[in-house]
Amino acid sequence: MMPEKQKILVTNVPLVHQGSRIDEQRCEFPLPLKMLCDRVTVSKFEVVSYLKAPELITTFDEHRVSQNFKFGILYQKEGQFTEEDILGNNDESEEFKEFLSILGETIQLQGFTGFRGGLDVCHGQTGSEAVFTSFRGREIMFHVATKLPFTEGDPQQLQRKRHIGNDIVALVYQEGRTPFLSDVIKSHFLHCFLVVRRIQREEETDGAAYQVSVTARGDVPPFSPVVPDPPVFTDRSHLRGFLLTKLINAEISCYKAERFSRLELRTRSSLLESLQAELSTRSQCMMGDPSLASLPCSEGVRGTSEGSGGFIENFKRAIRVRSHSFEALGVQRKTGGSASQKSKTEKDVESDKSPGALPALADSFGPAELKDQASPQEEA
Repeated sequence: MMPEKQKILVTNVPLVHQGSRIDEQRCEFPLPLKMLCDRVTVSKFEVVSYLKAPELITTFDEHRVSQNFKFGILYQKEGQFTEEDILGNNDESEEFKEFLSILGETIQLQGFTGFRGGLDVCHGQTGSEAVFTSFRGREIMFHVATKLPFTEGDPQQLQRKRHIGNDIVALVYQEGRTPFLSDVIKSHFLHCFLVVRRIQREEETDGAAYQVSVTARGDVPPFSPVVPDPPVFTDRSHLRGFLLTKLINAEISCYKAERFSRLELRTRSSLLESLQAELSTRSQCMMGDPSLASLPCSEGVRGTSEGSGGFIENFKRAIRVRSHSFEALGVQRKTGGSASQKSKTEKDVESDKSPGALPALADSFGPAELKDQASPQEEA
């Protein structure tokens, strides 16, 4: 027996179907929810009878789960300190092109069928090329500033900033020793920057090395992988794996920042209210609530006019149709007999009538079919 303190009061639970309405009663239903979570404060529960409820709940629970990501890439040259200077770069050096080839493949946007990350793949309004890659089952699109449309006479380059400024994480490739300040790019969404600079190591005469540093806003929790000490990569494959993993984990961690957590809470609360309302409405519809007769309770092949009224009413309707089919079958077997057998059959059918709903349906269909089937004998 469960202790009394672990019994949770359940209200407004549909228990008995009487006539055309559902009685809502108040009862005690012992649920060990406190054993699972001490913070449970809910005192009202409803029975969910909608068959597709698990699918709706799964969709709600995974509404933020995404296998696709988009990141910005900024190109900073020596002596560039302002947002206008960085976004105004058009030409790409060979070093920058080599770095882009490490991250992914340069693709043509026209007709591209993969994850486009908000870029136009039909009319070329966001440029003709972009950098795309797949990494551990995830598709990643990079918004490269130098490949986005450049607008003459616009120092802010809004066509470029509208994409990069709406990203959450951006990667900055530096040429030279000019420092990058995270507040240079003004954006409400950018919360983290990965800064990469190509260096020449003294002990190596050939091959390039890349130095990596990370900066993020103060309310962004730490995320892996940890930057090595020293933060230098000489192997291209190791650099690629580290940067892509760091970018993905950075975005996931940024969602826990204050701005995004508040937005996530409002969004999730709204989705939860909508889910509860839909499950409650569809469950009542399944139980045959007449006030919800216009709601399509069934999403099968049959139309809503046939499936309305809940499964209880549909069950009654099926019984009526089946009974009517048996009566019609019995009449067909006796139509070949004499007139006395015909009159006896009609008499038997009439004697079986009762004031219930099922015989009333038989009255409305039975005599008409008997008349149609008896007419050939009358002509004979």
